[in-house]
Amino acid sequence: MPVSTLYTCPSSRTARHPLAVAALSAMLMLGLAHTAAANTYPVSPAQRATADQVAQRGVPLSELAPNAPDTYTVKTGDTLWAISQIFLKSPWRWPELWGMNHEQINNPHLIYPGQVLMLVKQDGMARLQLGQERSAGDTSDTVKLSPRIRSSDSDVAAIAAIPLNLIEPFLNDAVVFDADALATAPRVVASPEGRVLVTKGDLAYARGDFSAANEYRVFRNTVPLRDPGTQEILGYEARYLGTADLIRPGEERSDGDGHSEIVPATLRVKTVRQEIGVGDRLAPVLQRNFLRYVPHAPSQAVEGRIVSIYGDSLNAGQNQIVALNRGAQDGLERGHVLALWQKGRNAVDTTYERKQDIVLPDERHGVLFVFQVYSRVSYALIISVKEPVRAGDRFSRP
Repeated sequence: MPVSTLYTCPSSRTARHPLAVAALSAMLMLGLAHTAAANTYPVSPAQRATADQVAQRGVPLSELAPNAPDTYTVKTGDTLWAISQIFLKSPWRWPELWGMNHEQINNPHLIYPGQVLMLVKQDGMARLQLGQERSAGDTSDTVKLSPRIRSSDSDVAAIAAIPLNLIEPFLNDAVVFDADALATAPRVVASPEGRVLVTKGDLAYARGDFSAANEYRVFRNTVPLRDPGTQEILGYEARYLGTADLIRPGEERSDGDGHSEIVPATLRVKTVRQEIGVGDRLAPVLQRNFLRYVPHAPSQAVEGRIVSIYGDSLNAGQNQIVALNRGAQDGLERGHVLALWQKGRNAVDTTYERKQDIVLPDERHGVLFVFQVYSRVSYALIISVKEPVRAGDRFSRP
């Protein structure tokens, strides 16, 4: 069972929380981390150590939101992204406000409703600390600080990084395979009474290796994802159809006369996005821990382009999903926060004797949150945006 520990030194007058939960935020944007990220070289251990020390000081007072409160009591339904907007002008700098280092970013504790967040200002810097939790009905303005340990059998009570309903529908939907991955996956081979398509509650018969799981996602033909610049195929996006539960495994048996019979596995369709038919492929349902998404900025420079808008849209807005032409081999991780840029429009300079065509600078207009990473492709949620997002738009480290 997971155990989350919040500790304060008994000799200290202020509570210390070593790290925040999965917050939509970005870490280490000060000191040598900036210098190292200005090029494509990896951040050295010495540079990262320096950046960690800088981050642990907190954030400059100038980075606080104009009306940042001195204390805030965490409520049920809060998210770390929403809370960070209360305290900071740039919500992705949340880990700096907590003084989190790189190691802590990747191994977070949790924040729960009822905990009191205290904004401590000293020497031109601001830090968040934890006060004693308030009980229901406590309206006192007094915040007491004391050592404490929280043990929990479940992470359910902890607040999440962002509203989970924004991501959950896409964790099964948005899937990228290598070119031949689905070619060897289990496949639907028949349906009861010879029906062409089956839907929720129907049985389906399939062949393949079903030893990996009892719950499966069903996919149709893949669609290639091409790099907007090079047109190179980065992966194959599979169209999600629904889920099915394994009822009986298949077998090969003898009919008693020396002849063998192939009996396919039996599955029952559990959910459907589209009707399922013969030839559709199956892959195990993956278990996700939404609370362990820990948003942070990439530790080194990264730039890329949006490959496509998930679904059939030509452009996208807030809370929609986009595919990126960068993945794990490029240093992207789940939880990375990225800046979204709009390409500068063409214009005409009429101030010269002769008119001249010019291109206006790209403008930063949104924030992306990476929630799924493959080798060469990633999926990101559009957290905020000013203008419609299109395939080919640029992203970078915030």
